[in-house]
Amino acid sequence: MKISELSSNEYNPYFKTYFDKVNDLSLLDSIAEGKFETINFFKGIPKSKLDYRYEESKWTIKEILIHIIDTERVFNYRALQFARSENANLEGFDENEFVRNTDLNIRTIDSILEEYSIVRDASIVLFKNFSEDTLKRTGKVNNTSLSVRAAGFLICGHETHHIQVIEERYL
Repeated sequence: MKISELSSNEYNPYFKTYFDKVNDLSLLDSIAEGKFETINFFKGIPKSKLDYRYEESKWTIKEILIHIIDTERVFNYRALQFARSENANLEGFDENEFVRNTDLNIRTIDSILEEYSIVRDASIVLFKNFSEDTLKRTGKVNNTSLSVRAAGFLICGHETHHIQVIEERYL
């Protein structure tokens, strides 16, 4: 299944900008390719830039990577809930609170990338084992529909969005 097969009733219109950033590959190819591209991208950033903020209120590059990981976990949880239960209606999460509560002062970029890699491998296995029918199941997040497969593509588009922000504003 490719992103071009998603119906607009499978997601909140707010997420369309993320979907527009995803190549028309299969869901599993999109998730797998993103892993290697993202790891290479972050490994190529000079260590002196990892704690840089382009404005005082903005996240650092390391915080953005943690945010990508946290959000992927959230989207995986949503996909799992919608795949395994009926009438799931989940609440959103406060990404700023999540980032505020990280222990980045004790984290190296290598430890964060190791965590990213493990989370991404878990995503690949999760979505690989959903049937076509399961991928079409939906639930609600903040009373808005989201399908299992849309949650998977959101992982990819969200990640691409943040890499583009880093390229444009941080490097």
